[in-house]
Amino acid sequence: MAGNPRNGSRYRALCAAQRALGLPCWLCGHNIAYEITGRDAGKHPDAFTLDHLVPLSKGGSLLDPANARSAHRRCNSRRGNRTSVKQQRASRRW
Repeated sequence: MAGNPRNGSRYRALCAAQRALGLPCWLCGHNIAYEITGRDAGKHPDAFTLDHLVPLSKGGSLLDPANARSAHRRCNSRRGNRTSVKQQRASRRW
């Protein structure tokens, strides 16, 4: 039986590369609290999560960097596996 692909080194490397970019949440446009790591990140709504532009359940690639987006945990959870998103607000980093 295969293990969870989200525990693999390639997935962790993709998460680290996306985190290193320091981008705002692609769903709401606000800054992500990248300093929240470890166990706290799994519970904090403002923590970084790797979201996929095309949800995995809709055929999106788990390890494709072109499908990876930075998101808040709450925004990622709220979106679920929908392919449409509300119009994102302008980032405060402009």
